Amino acid sequence: MTNGFVRRDVLAGGVGLAGAMGLGGLLPGLALAQDAQGTAADQAFCAQLNGFTDELLKRLPETATRLGLDRGALASLRGELAHITPTATEQGNAAVRSILQRLLQTDRATLSSANRLRHDTLRYAAQAALDGTSFRYGGGGLAGIQGGTSPYVVSQQNGAVSTIPELLVSSHGVTDKADAEAYVARIAAFARRIDEETAQITADAANGIMPPKFIADNALGILKGFRARPAAAQSLVTSLAAKTRALGLTGYDEQAIRIMETLVYPALDREIAAFAAATANAPMTAGVQRLPDGEAYYRWALRLGTTTRHSAEEIHRIGLEQNAEIKARMDVLLKAQGLTRGSVGERADAIGKDPRQIYPNTDEGRAALIAYLEQRIAMVRDIMPRFSRLGLKADVRVRRVPPDIQDGAARGYMQPAALDGSRPAIYYINLKTTAMWPRPSLATLTAHEGIPGHTWQLAYLAEHHGEIPAISSLISFNAFVEGWALYAEQLVDESGLYDNDPWSRLGYLQAQQFRACRLVVDTGMHALGWSRDRAIDFLCVETGQNRVGMTSEVDRYCASPGQACGYKMGHNEILRLRAKARAALGAKFDLAAYDDAIITSGGVPLDLLEGVVSGHIAKTLATR
Repeated sequence: MTNGFVRRDVLAGGVGLAGAMGLGGLLPGLALAQDAQGTAADQAFCAQLNGFTDELLKRLPETATRLGLDRGALASLRGELAHITPTATEQGNAAVRSILQRLLQTDRATLSSANRLRHDTLRYAAQAALDGTSFRYGGGGLAGIQGGTSPYVVSQQNGAVSTIPELLVSSHGVTDKADAEAYVARIAAFARRIDEETAQITADAANGIMPPKFIADNALGILKGFRARPAAAQSLVTSLAAKTRALGLTGYDEQAIRIMETLVYPALDREIAAFAAATANAPMTAGVQRLPDGEAYYRWALRLGTTTRHSAEEIHRIGLEQNAEIKARMDVLLKAQGLTRGSVGERADAIGKDPRQIYPNTDEGRAALIAYLEQRIAMVRDIMPRFSRLGLKADVRVRRVPPDIQDGAARGYMQPAALDGSRPAIYYINLKTTAMWPRPSLATLTAHEGIPGHTWQLAYLAEHHGEIPAISSLISFNAFVEGWALYAEQLVDESGLYDNDPWSRLGYLQAQQFRACRLVVDTGMHALGWSRDRAIDFLCVETGQNRVGMTSEVDRYCASPGQACGYKMGHNEILRLRAKARAALGAKFDLAAYDDAIITSGGVPLDLLEGVVSGHIAKTLATR
């Protein structure tokens, strides 16, 4: 996360749009939240946003649990899983359409600057989602309004087997009998969800919609591996047993085992058979251009992932240019360490394979690696006042990706904290093999997933829940979230923490170069006809990272087109706007104030971010 936050385009414009919509005067820090409370119009608008949130969450019970909002009036969602039938998809599309229609009836001119921004942000997200509903695949409006899309209902990273067990283990807390009963109800719903997937797999295949053969084979292996595990050994069962035992509750794990054996496993047998049949003759073509309306779908997915109007060709060129620039910096650093022979990629590859740079591939080695990540979080926490004055707690736990999903999981990602404070953020690292993470890569990974990256940015929404409408946590913009995380990596480098640690600085530069290369391979596969092998070869040669890891990365881009482009495009825009603010403010420029202006926007599409920064500049210039 790295693969980032687990894990948005619509209105054209940039500066012109921001100016026309009147986004100037946005306030830094907590003033954003306080500004939203003022007039009767603002109060009515916030109530409307809360109503929209409830409407969406009733169709997204898993999201409600992950956000810690499945309580009170939404408590019934705790035992449910969303439906993914064609009828449910169309109902979700209709719900988003209705929200947009009602939103546009609100006179935004009567709102505070903070609420004008929220109005424009929701408008952008809803319209972006609806723009994707013309395709017969991709998840529909509910997926789009959360900023995500995948053309395949089941892949190595999508589908019930990849997501539901982790939801139950990591997010579904058990504090009483009702929670335990809801947990068991969700295991039963797990079987229903698998059957809905099976129906969708068969219908999609009839329309020529199926993952490429290499993804299908991996996904099929994951499904079979899950099915082969005894019910009593499944993590969702052992987790329930531990949670209920701690409360003195008994019998729930036995219920879970019975449901797994009588409902879930038979449903999974049906899915395995249907998926194998549907993908038996799947093509090897990596890109989505082979799908019905595939070229148009990728244009939409790319806009959703970057919240810009840049074409695939433009993004491809940007990636090539920035790759060359970063490689030149890496070359200087490598030569300073006495590494002069071979290409930059070859020298970086040699470092990544050096046994001295890799933790032992044992339980002890994995524990030592995680302890190092926790140490890095503590180091950066000590210097956070240089970057922000928000004073966030930003509590985070570091955990290994559960072994039962690690084959298809991202290499690293972060699960945000629950908004109700019941669960801290969780920073997951895939430790299928420790060779995936040489020591030089770990400091910048932790800046990205932990502090000041995803954990810090999303902690603002969690720790000010109640002041900020929850819709800000429900909708998400990939380029903003991932762009901030890359910017966070740069902040740590700029802080001087790597001045006496050239290997970690090299890891930082390699990570930035990798994100530039992502622009090249994502657009290459989905718009320019690149094969999977060409994409993997490019990443390995250019970045010096191992083939196993780069194969996993490329397969992820195949399953989530456009998403990987959001990282560097978001980073580029945050840096461009920082340079603009620095030039405009001169001696008045303050790094922490700028960073807080970005964070307290709550997360916006890049097309609206310039208005946020323009407001920060204007307010700063107006102060003495």
